[in-house]
Amino acid sequence: MVLKFMDGNCLDTGDPQIPTMPPPQKVLISGAGIAGSVLAFWLHRASPTTHITLVERAPALRLTGASVDIRGSAIDVVKLMGLLDKIREQTTREAGVQCVRADGSTAWQLGATGREEMQSVTSEYEIFRGALARILLEPIEGKVELVLGEWVEGFEQGEKGVEVRFGNGRESGRYDLLVAADGVGSRVRGLMLEAPSREQVVDLGCHVAYFTVKSDLLSGAQWAKWHNSPGGRVTFLRPDPDPRGRTRAYLCNVTLPAQTKERDRLNEALEQGDKAYMTMLEDLFKDAGWLAPEVLKGMGESDDFYCSLFAQTRSPKLCNGRVVLLGDAGYATPGIGTSLAIIGGYVLAGEILQHDGDMVKACKAYEDLMLPYAKSQQKGGGAMRYANPQTAWGIAARNAVMGAATGLMLDRVVMAGAAWLGFSERKLAMPEYPWPAQ
Repeated sequence: MVLKFMDGNCLDTGDPQIPTMPPPQKVLISGAGIAGSVLAFWLHRASPTTHITLVERAPALRLTGASVDIRGSAIDVVKLMGLLDKIREQTTREAGVQCVRADGSTAWQLGATGREEMQSVTSEYEIFRGALARILLEPIEGKVELVLGEWVEGFEQGEKGVEVRFGNGRESGRYDLLVAADGVGSRVRGLMLEAPSREQVVDLGCHVAYFTVKSDLLSGAQWAKWHNSPGGRVTFLRPDPDPRGRTRAYLCNVTLPAQTKERDRLNEALEQGDKAYMTMLEDLFKDAGWLAPEVLKGMGESDDFYCSLFAQTRSPKLCNGRVVLLGDAGYATPGIGTSLAIIGGYVLAGEILQHDGDMVKACKAYEDLMLPYAKSQQKGGGAMRYANPQTAWGIAARNAVMGAATGLMLDRVVMAGAAWLGFSERKLAMPEYPWPAQ
């Protein structure tokens, strides 16, 4: 059999057999987010008789969230899914990012390139997470079992499958594959690695709150606005195409490794919940300048507030037998995490098809492809600290350097700026799997 890759290269495996799926199998996906939905789509495409169960801990699907973007090989995947046009229709149409001074004047800007193959901080496929989640869930409605308010409490592997115990009343059951798509704090990852989940999480020195302001603070502008205040405080506003007039707001607190007291305060508020975190932000940003008063007022009136640690997941491995990590559970990477989740779902399903449904071999092949690629995207990790100086002098110096560089209006400068902030366009050489004809 000849294996053809998306870049045009071919590999003759010497095996004349065309892969086919075995009798119906049972797959349990813990987490009904981006990664889990993409995997379910391709598993059903490979074998419509496979019984796919998605369990989601939350009592309702999370169809809100900040903007995410689709880059590199992930664009190829959504094209193959036939969803690119729907995604394009619901993009934010953001023109780019402007870094602004306290008086609102622009210090420098990075515009969208208008090209798939070379994107800036603003992707050509910038879309709010909720809109993307809906688009990905729609094709699998009625084709998978969706269970809300449930989670994996524990599991035991045997020769014939994985016996899974649930935490909220669902009867235990045997599955041929258990997929952890349950995010950075993945419980399944901790169980698989027999180590606390937090040990694989790398703090990137940034805590962030996301929410929607119910007014247009950008006055109709299509440019996102980025403002820094001394002390590692960042106010980031993005346009929302909602005709009612909305603004997507981010309040970030960037800390250096030595700032343990500040970081402890942020972590404590994070653990206490949304109300405590809002109270802390009101104190920290009360003198941040620019549009901080309006943003804080909007935060108090918002109904979709969400806060989290900006972090990477660096798991030493992605599988153990029939248990496998997908998306943020295995390789969360701010900036390109959504793209990695989409790519990972495609590759895992493709390897299951390629290996005739042999889950153990398929998971290992998936790991061999995805783990090196994910690690290559996680180099550095200090972008938020470099991009957001702690002092007024540092902010002014960064603005001067970036203002001069972006003023040249060179594509390579735009790309260097995007790479500096953690955005990458390097593609994964994914096999073209032999999907059955639809």
